[in-house]
Amino acid sequence: MRALARAVGLAVLLTAGCNLDIESMAPGTANAPSVAAPSAQADSAIVAPLERGENLRIASFNIQVFGQSKLNKPEVMQVLVQTVRQFDVVAIQEVRSADQDVLPRFVQLLNVDGARYDFILGPRLGRTSSKEQYAFVFDTTRVGVDPQMIYTIADPQDLLHREPLVTRFYTLAPSLNEAFTFVLVNIHTDPDETDQELNALDDVFQLVQSQGEDDVILLGDLNVDERNLGELGQLPGITWTVAGEPTNTRRSKSYDNIVFDRRFTVEYAGYAGVFDFASHFGLSQEQALEVSDHFPVWAEFRWTENQTGRPLAARPEDPAR
Repeated sequence: MRALARAVGLAVLLTAGCNLDIESMAPGTANAPSVAAPSAQADSAIVAPLERGENLRIASFNIQVFGQSKLNKPEVMQVLVQTVRQFDVVAIQEVRSADQDVLPRFVQLLNVDGARYDFILGPRLGRTSSKEQYAFVFDTTRVGVDPQMIYTIADPQDLLHREPLVTRFYTLAPSLNEAFTFVLVNIHTDPDETDQELNALDDVFQLVQSQGEDDVILLGDLNVDERNLGELGQLPGITWTVAGEPTNTRRSKSYDNIVFDRRFTVEYAGYAGVFDFASHFGLSQEQALEVSDHFPVWAEFRWTENQTGRPLAARPEDPAR
């Protein structure tokens, strides 16, 4: 292990103390003015079904420069609200605002119809004055959070531009013994340093996995496709859910993915894809780019622990069922 891995181990051991590199765990939510829902006009083979069924649906979404400008555009927020509502847990990248009201206001909009979403917000990160934050937005009627397992990875050698935010979740199954527990590692690599960062993320993955939870799911904007995952992609058992599909709004590049160890995370249900909100909501490319330059990527997992899903080879191109 590199020095990064040893530092990661230290960060994990400090999760119950006051030295966490974390600014917010679960701020409360409040009411907000109603948001009109956009109409669904078009369909696509890579559009997820609207109805959330028996499986847990996890997503990653780089909401490009998510800050005050987007909050002040009602039509953009309508699409973001209706998009995030497709999922149970969403890892968000590129929260970018000195004001810390972006996530609270967004969750207000999510909950205006009686939904019960909440969020976790990491610290502002980055080597320049343009800082970013990671976040998790999750439906509290579907999943819970382990407050002792929320932390930001330590990186004393500065191998990662924005150190991942790590959180342990569990499904609200009929009993705790049945609940699917899993750790999400939220990451946004620097496009100019992908080789170095992906060669460090294998250490991050293994260290998080070694802390007692084998179901580790790394997800985010990796700025590479599945063929260029470096040492992360060479880990034994490692697999990914996006292959050969564009994840950017211009439909030209594949940047975003959901990565896990298929030997342990047998709860993967075999359904995954890219949520093309432009097609789903009938947006022009110009309108879609106002929302983000990325589409969300998503995958479904079984509700209970160790419930075997479909083989990876059986994953359909169209997740609608």
